[in-house]
Amino acid sequence: MTLIYIGLGGFLGAISRYLVSKYINSFLSLGNMPYGTLFVNILGAFVLSFLMSLSIYKLEFPKSFMLFFATGFIGSFTTFSTFMYETIVLSEESFTLYSLLYLSLSIILGLLFAFLGYSLGRMGS
Repeated sequence: MTLIYIGLGGFLGAISRYLVSKYINSFLSLGNMPYGTLFVNILGAFVLSFLMSLSIYKLEFPKSFMLFFATGFIGSFTTFSTFMYETIVLSEESFTLYSLLYLSLSIILGLLFAFLGYSLGRMGS
């Protein structure tokens, strides 16, 4: 059952990443920044940190839920490999400034939102 939970979550997470990225990119087309990937990775960092913190300090989630949502859904909703690839492509296409900005924003905002999610998850403990 473990693989079923992870697989179903991964299936839905990958589809959600595609749809959310496409939606975000349809609104934000300033420069060559991959805003959709930036958004899903920051959102994923927040949600996963919030969920993990909540599960440590406040609630005990069933293992099946954590496998489905944390490992499967969030694991495939966020995408480190696409982030790395897009950073390289921006750099190779002479968009070095965008490449550095994308790299910096991804790391800084990702950590900031992960910390925010973690802090909100443990509030009151």
